[in-house]
Amino acid sequence: MSQRPQALFAMTAENVPQVFPPEVLSRLRESVDIDPALVVRDFADPGVRDALARTEILVTGWGCPRLDEAVLDAAPRLRAVLHSAGSVKSFATPGIWRRGIAVSSAAAANALPVAEYTLAMILLAGKDVLAARDRMRTTRTSSGWGVVPGIGNYGRRVGVIGASRIGRRVLELLRPFDLRPVLTDPYVDEREAAALGVPLLPLDDLLRTSGIVTVHAPETPETHHLIGRRELALMPDGAVLINTARGALVDHDALVAELRAGRLTAILDVTDPEPLPTDSPLYDLPGAFVTPHLAGSQGNELARLGLTVAEEAERLLTGGKLAYAVDPAALEREA
Repeated sequence: MSQRPQALFAMTAENVPQVFPPEVLSRLRESVDIDPALVVRDFADPGVRDALARTEILVTGWGCPRLDEAVLDAAPRLRAVLHSAGSVKSFATPGIWRRGIAVSSAAAANALPVAEYTLAMILLAGKDVLAARDRMRTTRTSSGWGVVPGIGNYGRRVGVIGASRIGRRVLELLRPFDLRPVLTDPYVDEREAAALGVPLLPLDDLLRTSGIVTVHAPETPETHHLIGRRELALMPDGAVLINTARGALVDHDALVAELRAGRLTAILDVTDPEPLPTDSPLYDLPGAFVTPHLAGSQGNELARLGLTVAEEAERLLTGGKLAYAVDPAALEREA
């Protein structure tokens, strides 16, 4: 094997052993020379400069400091940034691409558990499981076996907002079920929607006709409060809103009003603000099911992110193309 390129971790130090447990770290070190004890949290640290000057591959993650011009100048040998998390927006700068540095992200790997969480919530919501559990806990009684009208997942329409990585994976996961997914996305045309196996609808039509709506759009200035008072009013009585994207995509004041009226229910893994203030009504409203931003990679799922980086490093070492290269032109449309 040829000499391994020098690599350097740049992220929050406590994440390294979680994202790169022993078996994943061992595989990464077959391709690159990297010291897990040297983890950069501040590129201005004088002790980092010598290592940065030798670095060819930067392995980044949550907490990576910004790669500005001064940092890039201090890393003349840098040829690739392999990100062991989702978006690179918080630290990537245009200078990276101007210098021809390749950038890869584990966003596709991180999309998998979010889509799995979403699928689980869609199926539970369709059976009214969450609300039924709350009713039983409140009344301490059970209605016993009997047909409950209005619930079930046979033929229920599920509106997917956004053909992001997560949105597309949700559509894949829904295929084995007798649900009827539909999609809205301003960047998808009829032909692409047909390839995804779903009808393409305008947002308003999707909201009017879906019993469950799940949000997978990016957070941009255009999508701020994408689901506001007007949009929520379009949703049919008893509909469920699921948000695993970003909290600011939903107008929480408008949503709280709908929840208080008992007209809609909501499953929120992300909120605005995040975390919620202690006096938020979303903690107590019976129509709200709130989880603490745990849909993304957690626990043993973090190793999948590290494995993605290890595989990308192997491709670099053998002269292959990155499988998950970041397109700078598409960044503004990504989460």
